Amino acid sequence: MRTPRDLSTMAVGQCKYILITNADGGILNDPILLRLAENHFWISLADSDILLWAQGVAVHSGMDVQIGEPDVSPLQLQGPKSGLIMQELFGESIMDLKYYWLREVDLDGIPLIVSRTGWSSELGYELYLRDGSKGDLLWERITAAGMEHGLKPGHTSSIRRIEGGMLSYHADADIHTNPYELGFDRLVNLDMEADFIGKAALRRIKEEGPKRKQVGLVIDCDPLTGPNTTFWTINQGGEEIGKVTSAVYSPRLEANIALAMVAADAAVLGAEVEVVTKSGPTKATLVERPFYDPRKQIAAA
Repeated sequence: MRTPRDLSTMAVGQCKYILITNADGGILNDPILLRLAENHFWISLADSDILLWAQGVAVHSGMDVQIGEPDVSPLQLQGPKSGLIMQELFGESIMDLKYYWLREVDLDGIPLIVSRTGWSSELGYELYLRDGSKGDLLWERITAAGMEHGLKPGHTSSIRRIEGGMLSYHADADIHTNPYELGFDRLVNLDMEADFIGKAALRRIKEEGPKRKQVGLVIDCDPLTGPNTTFWTINQGGEEIGKVTSAVYSPRLEANIALAMVAADAAVLGAEVEVVTKSGPTKATLVERPFYDPRKQIAAA
């Protein structure tokens, strides 16, 4: 297996958030797994390349499996009004699609896989196009349906994903980050019979305890003008204890919020620290994350 998460009860049509770990327990990717059929799975990747690694693992595992990269051009439709736009495209029945489930649909001859997933912590959907020749037509249909709802093309809101505590690979996690540092214990099943890459290392890390932990931060300074583009050092008592990995100003919370990785013994909620921002040192407080809607009630409603 490539993931430490137990998938033995995963149904056809279901999606799961999983981790792909290496032999040291480091995270190579944190994708969404989609089960299209009994023996047909898609891995919708985060920001790292896994194809050649997966093919190499398959070659040396002795498994009878074919691994390739389907040309499906994933498109995300996210936000409070995404459900209304989806209803205009597919009818009211699309609202029966449950959070983290998928459905195969046809939009006037455009074959799609639609999953109720996304990188936003909002109500949202991902559309996978199964006929690349119809890409322009799909874009035009979605644009037309979304016009009266104010739909605009763009990137996922950094504010919203940080509020929701969603990871950005290469920023909040990388090959040197393990699941226990992120509080992802639920995604690691060391007791299942199946073996997976990194099992021994993750068992050791769990027994010893992680050396770092991810925390939330509220940074006490003027509103940040945009997300950070470098890691900001975190100091406590004159010593460096970690780094800010993602930071942004949240108008909803009227605060500068951040995800950070700090030494495990310093990960005390309520503790005050110093963050060296682009404008210089400033005070900050360690807090719980996610910052908003921790149970994902908005996305799952």
